[in-house]
Amino acid sequence: MALGQLREYFAGQRRDFALPLDLPPMEPVSEAVLGALRTVGYGQTITYGELAKLSGTGVPARAIGEIMAANPVPIIIPCHRVVASDGLGGYSGGEPGRQLETKRWLLENEGALPPALV
Repeated sequence: MALGQLREYFAGQRRDFALPLDLPPMEPVSEAVLGALRTVGYGQTITYGELAKLSGTGVPARAIGEIMAANPVPIIIPCHRVVASDGLGGYSGGEPGRQLETKRWLLENEGALPPALV
C-alpha cells in the first residue's frame, strides 16, 4: 500500500497519503510539530518559524529543524516543504551528500519551489 502510494506521488498522480502511521514513541512537542506539518499541502511551503507558530509549541525555529531531521517518514510527513526564511534550509532525506538536491527536486516536482530559491 505505501509503495503504491509513493509510486503515485512520484508519478504526479497523488497529492495526499492515506496511510495508517505507526510512529515510534516521541516527545509531545515533536508529535505536535509533525502533526502541524501534515496540514501543509502539496505544492505549499512553510518556514521553520511559521511551522513553530503553527504547531503552538513555542519551540524556536532551530528546534523545528532538529525535529524535521528526526522525521521517521519523510515525504509522507512532508518535511521537504519546510524551508528557511532566507533559503532552502536543510534536509535529511535522500542519498548522503545529495540531501539538498533531493529537497529541491521534491519541491520542484510539487511546483512549490519558492521564487527566491529558483
